[in-house]
Amino acid sequence: MKTLDLVFLWHMHQPDYRDHGAASRVGAGDTAAGEFVLPWVYLHAMKDYADMAAHLERHPQIRCVVNFVPVLLDQIEDYVQQFASGEFRDPLLRMLGTRDLEHISEADRHLLLATCFRSNHVTMLAPFPRYQRLHDLYLLAAHEHPAASRYFSGAYFSDLVTWYHLAWTGESERRRNPLLATLMSQGEGYDADDRQRLLTSIGELITGLIPRWRALAARGQVELSTTPQTHPLSPLMLDFRAARESLPEAPLPFNAAYPGGRSRVIAQIEAARSSHARRFGAPPVGMWPAEGAVSEDFVKHLAAAGCRWIASGEGVLRNSLTASRMTDPAAAYHPWQLEKAPGLTLYFRDERLSDLIGFDYAKWHGRDAAQHLVNQLEAILDAAGENATPVVSIILDGENAWEHYPYNGYYFFDDLYGLLAEHPRIRSTTYGDLMTRARPPAAVLPHLTAGSWVYGTLSTWIGDEAKNRGWDLLCEAKQSCDRVLASGRLDAAQIAAVEAQLAICESSDWFWWFGDYNPSAAVASFDSLYRRNLERLYRLLQLQPPSQLDTPICAGSATAESGSMRRATVS
Repeated sequence: MKTLDLVFLWHMHQPDYRDHGAASRVGAGDTAAGEFVLPWVYLHAMKDYADMAAHLERHPQIRCVVNFVPVLLDQIEDYVQQFASGEFRDPLLRMLGTRDLEHISEADRHLLLATCFRSNHVTMLAPFPRYQRLHDLYLLAAHEHPAASRYFSGAYFSDLVTWYHLAWTGESERRRNPLLATLMSQGEGYDADDRQRLLTSIGELITGLIPRWRALAARGQVELSTTPQTHPLSPLMLDFRAARESLPEAPLPFNAAYPGGRSRVIAQIEAARSSHARRFGAPPVGMWPAEGAVSEDFVKHLAAAGCRWIASGEGVLRNSLTASRMTDPAAAYHPWQLEKAPGLTLYFRDERLSDLIGFDYAKWHGRDAAQHLVNQLEAILDAAGENATPVVSIILDGENAWEHYPYNGYYFFDDLYGLLAEHPRIRSTTYGDLMTRARPPAAVLPHLTAGSWVYGTLSTWIGDEAKNRGWDLLCEAKQSCDRVLASGRLDAAQIAAVEAQLAICESSDWFWWFGDYNPSAAVASFDSLYRRNLERLYRLLQLQPPSQLDTPICAGSATAESGSMRRATVS
């Protein structure tokens, strides 16, 4: 009987939301460096990273790959330390734990009103009438008078910050934790003790999160993989001209190349493998490159570092086959090896199936969506050759799609994992497991065209005015960095701080957000944080930051913080 190997790769990533600069005034008091500017790490931890673990715990027959970016794990561990100490550097958690919300500052009142309605209102606000009423009151007050919100009572703010955190809890946790059911049933009138109990519960959940995933890996259900340390767009760090392999006319930054990009890519890879080994006991077998972005040069570095598998987007494979004048109707359904990177196996994402989960199935009934996906997999298997065992890779973000599903995708996953566990011809597995099996040799790819899982190109991170300016600012900072480090005037601790800050500035996320396809408030927030990170890099180098960092990169962007989150995969 023919069988199909199915690999889910759930990619868990959030950029570094901490302002690592000097102490800044937030709310009623001065806060230490490392203040969290946005709360998405802990909110996704309590809703999505916990739910995704719980789905697997309920369905032990299902196996998958889960990719944790080190910079995300760094921040989760930071939150664990905050809960342990009770000293919160996330202003929203501080507000949840503040006993007297009647006499908070105007800045804190604004923070709560600006933050506590950020979510998918269809699935995370409208289902809760008391929470919806808080929103209606806010809209009424804002309509009547822009400053009317200052007259909201402490009781309003107590209910608001409580409901926001209840709305961001995962469905599995709501079913497991009686405190959440009690608070949601109560509906209103939350006092300081209620909020403290909720805060304690959130702390317990986040503190137990990494150990839960470690346990799933230890029993062989999950293969944990990683991404270079702070999620850099490595092909561009190695060579800006890589963007022109898929888009020959792409405009490039003023600087010809990222200075010292090769050593930085190697350092990012090594840091990730070391971080993974420290947390999970051994280096990862494979890696998901940031944004699935690859080039021949980058893949050779991954192979040299000991990576045995990587995955990327189907668009990259199509472009590579076209450039190599090859045709293969089942190209995405078997592994590949790159001629110039022996020892490394490449897998490619099924764009259609992955995007059905990321964008379409949220509108379906959970059982219908699950059955439809299984039917698609059966069709792939039926179309395969008699002796073929197709490998189907479904790869997408493991956090951002689920808020668009009813009940955070609980019923979709319950039905999907249940159907797959009982299916006689479909086996969920991992890339690491596939590499231990006796299989036909991987097909050889003579050439790899540089690109990513978005359109098969690198256009989401380079090629327009704002993105290119972001790269030029980073190049100039890196040139200053190289000069100061070569001077020998910094000691070992100072050099380590510089290198850590540089890695943050190299994240791909900054360039992703520079674009008019994103909400202007979100663009402004990331624009500001990116420039603050560059400013801090200059200060660590004991240099005066250039005045151009005072000017937004994206002209006309608002100054408000992000009001929406990045969806699963852009297609």
